[in-house]
Amino acid sequence: MANNDDMASFDDLSVFLDICDTGGFRATAQRLGLSPSSVSERVKRLELQLGVPLLTRTTRSVSPTEAGRSLADRLQPLYQEARAALKDAASSQLEVRGLLKLNVTGAVMVDILPPLVDRFLAEHQGVRIEFVVEDRLVDAVAAGCDAGIRYGEHLAQDMIAVAIGPRTQRTALAAAPSYLARRGRPEHPDDLLAHECIRLRFSSGAFVPWELERNGKVVTVDPQGRLIVGVDAAAAAIDFSRAGRGLIYTFENWLEPHFVSGELEPVLQDWWMSFEGPRLYFSRRLIPAPLRAFVDFVKRGSDVHESEYWISRRINAWPL
Repeated sequence: MANNDDMASFDDLSVFLDICDTGGFRATAQRLGLSPSSVSERVKRLELQLGVPLLTRTTRSVSPTEAGRSLADRLQPLYQEARAALKDAASSQLEVRGLLKLNVTGAVMVDILPPLVDRFLAEHQGVRIEFVVEDRLVDAVAAGCDAGIRYGEHLAQDMIAVAIGPRTQRTALAAAPSYLARRGRPEHPDDLLAHECIRLRFSSGAFVPWELERNGKVVTVDPQGRLIVGVDAAAAAIDFSRAGRGLIYTFENWLEPHFVSGELEPVLQDWWMSFEGPRLYFSRRLIPAPLRAFVDFVKRGSDVHESEYWISRRINAWPL
């Protein structure tokens, strides 16, 4: 029978929501800095108060029951609102203060985001920023972040997105002069299948696709990789190519310094593909003061007007 003498504590509810996110008591304990036994006790206390089991526990996994999932779905928006309210309270003075937590793809951490963040922090001395860097498609807000930065993310309809960094970018193909002297220069995308190639792989296990375009014709090539590198170590993959180990396909802006130095040469340049640049996305309902300041800063820096904000209609693109 439910024990209704005491309301469930905010801390216990927070632990429960975190377990739904991580899928395990130990993972939640590590994230929140608690002991596994303390996490387990809080959940048991919550279940006793409500009179229903919220989690199904096995030796291998933890998952919410039907009642637990229903509770989590209703609590999550309220919890996010509470986080936003607390952050706004911390920034209630004239100076914007508090933590801005961003879930970002590693692609923007190389040369797009660092200079923006450097200028933003100089302007807002009271703001701290935490970056959660991952290549998986995630709901940034549900993951406990204030906003996300992605290329063509699948977004819910209550999300707003604004361009951050270059409006368009290109993917490029390159190789070291020593490699081209040894193996010859590809003249057509089909020629790539006969070359040594350095492939990048997402944490999901999928390869970064090699997409090339000319005169409106898009060709996807899937060469066997002699070297396969996770996207988080893309810089190492470029170094392998500079050392003559094969062709590399990645962002043009990452390769440009090596084109200038002569360590790499462009390959099939008339087939390079353009795509939309990264976007900062966030919930229209949850805009704490540090995020609001960052959005305003990005708007000023990129000359983005209010009319260019848009509500996502489930965009499909390359999710780097």
